[in-house]
Amino acid sequence: MGIQTAFRPLTTTSVGSFPRPAWFAQTERNKLTFQLSGAALEDAKRDATIVVLREQELLGLDVLTDGEMPRTTNFIFHVAGKWEGVDTQTLGHKATYRNRPVDRLLPRVTGPVRRTTPSTLDDLKLAKTYTNKPVKIAVPGPMTVIDSSANVFYKNEDEEAMDIATAINGELRDLQAAGCEVLQIDEPAMTRYHDKVKAYGAAALDRCLEGIHVPTIVHLCYGYPGGVSLQHNYEYVDLLPELMKTRIGGFTVEFGRSPFDPAVLKACGDRIVMFGCVDPGNSPAASADSIERKISQVLEHLDPKQVWLAPDCGLMTISRELAHAKLSAMVEAGDRVRARL
Repeated sequence: MGIQTAFRPLTTTSVGSFPRPAWFAQTERNKLTFQLSGAALEDAKRDATIVVLREQELLGLDVLTDGEMPRTTNFIFHVAGKWEGVDTQTLGHKATYRNRPVDRLLPRVTGPVRRTTPSTLDDLKLAKTYTNKPVKIAVPGPMTVIDSSANVFYKNEDEEAMDIATAINGELRDLQAAGCEVLQIDEPAMTRYHDKVKAYGAAALDRCLEGIHVPTIVHLCYGYPGGVSLQHNYEYVDLLPELMKTRIGGFTVEFGRSPFDPAVLKACGDRIVMFGCVDPGNSPAASADSIERKISQVLEHLDPKQVWLAPDCGLMTISRELAHAKLSAMVEAGDRVRARL
């Protein structure tokens, strides 16, 4: 997978979620309480999507998302909750979650995972109805679905991962056929279980990608700021070389708030690097000058044609005003650097 030339150097985008308008939903961290229900909620999801698309256009982003406005459940089970073999109603206990010992109630995997109907196709069609800019849609990856569910059926995770990957592949194929310009596979679990990436995660990622030819990026997320301390203890140095053995088109990596050296990204070869250069948390917006310096640092190691700019993670946990300020500074910084190329 080489540099994708259909997009300009330092393409600007976001990871996925945006703050919900107050008339639509109230947000506490990443938990949503919707202000409406029934048919009124369906209308509101459409209207909120239109608003967030227009906001992104005005901010100058190149590749847009639907802000995940239609997702009334979390990013994992908005997709996986529609599969056969997944029970989101009767929860089960899980002893290890996000590579930490817990006793957590999660949706259960109760039988063979099979996809029988699209989960995000309507989301894509809605977004493409109201913008002419390229649209990116995200789906959860196999390792993250496994980590976020309680398995009571499969004897081993590698078999489960391949069935999940087959379901995801069907979703990606439908999105591709409907004109989705960029696909994203969200895999925060990959950053936390490097041993499982080597055991089956990389192979499952490749299964997701069979028949996919549009740019597809894996999001290697560490979670939102403010979580428990362990979430940021995992680095890219061992993970990226393993994923370079797959056919993945690129990587979303987080440098907006991490102390990592961008030199590690040389391991990405000539694939897309969606460079997280903005803290998505409730910190003051960074200046365009400081973001410009981050971009200049990564360009010491990568070709600007392969670098995209984004916040580290989704923006749903902060206010609309703060999200706009952060994205505006990122776009300005990208314009400055691009003008010097």
